[in-house]
Amino acid sequence: MARVTTADVFVFWPNLIGYSRVILAAAACALMRTHPIACMWTYIVSCLLDAADGHVARYMNQCSRFGAVLDMVTDRSTTTCLLAYLTTVYPDYLLVFQLLMALDLSSHYMHMYSSLVGGHASHKEIDRTANPILRLYYHNKIVLFLVCAFNELEFVLLYALYHVPTTSAYYAAIYWGAWIAFPVCALKQVLNVVQLVGASNKLAELDAQTANAAVKAE
Repeated sequence: MARVTTADVFVFWPNLIGYSRVILAAAACALMRTHPIACMWTYIVSCLLDAADGHVARYMNQCSRFGAVLDMVTDRSTTTCLLAYLTTVYPDYLLVFQLLMALDLSSHYMHMYSSLVGGHASHKEIDRTANPILRLYYHNKIVLFLVCAFNELEFVLLYALYHVPTTSAYYAAIYWGAWIAFPVCALKQVLNVVQLVGASNKLAELDAQTANAAVKAE
């Protein structure tokens, strides 16, 4: 096998897919205020490509820490941008969206950091000692995809509800779709809390081990 250089990692196929996700997400943000249909399609395609890059990485043996972090950062940034827009069109729920953004960012950053410090190549590698619900979430690809998909779908449908007239034939379908997606979206927030608590405990455990090792070395 040929030696892999730093430059090679940046052009791994799954990372190229990751860059395309960034471009699509940026396009969705640019279209968000004025072109809702185009915005939703670019946003949805960007999210769907999230499922593709992992398969490509494993198939081509091109898994990388850079790709894992790029994937997570893109997910968090994309969701945050949409939630930030929702705060402007649903001002009465400003605090709710702010808390959702804070929880999403903090839980995933803590989890990613604790995973890398703990020696894992990806935040999707979960220890056997971790919460069983969190293990199921990350280890079962179908569960992971459905929870993430419905979570994003909830926010996309809330976006659509603001832009689609109540007299539209699609309004009822969007309205009830948002209610159907809501329980899974709520579950995702519970998982974020579990993830945040678990990552905090993991980091504290590593800190305790480091402190105890330093005492023994004295």
